[in-house]
Amino acid sequence: MNHFICNTCGVQYPKSINTPDTCLICADERQYIHPDGQSWTTLETLIDSGNYRNTIVTEEPGLYSITTTPGYAIGQTAYLIQNHGFNLLWDCITYLDDSTENEIKALGGVDAIALSHPHYYSTQVEWAERFGASIYIHEADRQWVTRPSDRIIFWSGDSLELDEGVTLYRLGGHFNGGSVLHWEHDVNKQGLLLTGDIIQVVADRQWVSFMYSYPNLIPLPAIKVQEMADKVNTLHFDRLYNAFHRIIKENAHQSVQKSAKRYIAALEGKLVNMI
Repeated sequence: MNHFICNTCGVQYPKSINTPDTCLICADERQYIHPDGQSWTTLETLIDSGNYRNTIVTEEPGLYSITTTPGYAIGQTAYLIQNHGFNLLWDCITYLDDSTENEIKALGGVDAIALSHPHYYSTQVEWAERFGASIYIHEADRQWVTRPSDRIIFWSGDSLELDEGVTLYRLGGHFNGGSVLHWEHDVNKQGLLLTGDIIQVVADRQWVSFMYSYPNLIPLPAIKVQEMADKVNTLHFDRLYNAFHRIIKENAHQSVQKSAKRYIAALEGKLVNMI
């Protein structure tokens, strides 16, 4: 019996003798089945291969990034926030070994795990069990949980404060339950937003974008983008971190608002330089 992991998206499934027929996450139009076909592994196999390691980097006081090298599956970054004795893991990565566990425990461990959307569920239950943490997922994305656990808490509504100044906001868009994390009481007192790719930082780091599917380049409708921009317009934040270690280091609030306006203008054929 193994907890099989999809090699394309890195999401883990319940114990079974045989591999699943297909990956629920990758069969959806927002993701994809690999051109070479569906393939599976296990966390034990990844660890035993000796090919991977996690790197934990201090991004700023109280904020750490966690990435796997070389990149595995989607290749996202997880973040650890230290908020006055409360440690939150934002989004998750597949690879987890003893070295990673020990490093994170030295930083105070993990009290809770919060997810932006299903593409980053990865081995979230493994992480929760190792650290004794609860997992917070918006109830609108309940159907996408591939490995059920009593540690999962399905929250509802438009926001949930996990600790003082650490609040989840449901924006929707990429997924119905798509959420971002607002850290109000960061050390710099300017506020920061962790967005996964519900709001995606693009190549020009002063701009962001919004998509229904990133790999398949399916845009969101203008009305949804405006709704997402309106929801974060009330939040105070100066920096923004996405799932792929792209960072807007200042004026992030303004970047989101001007990007939403540009996106909507493009959809409506109103960009000045459009042919």
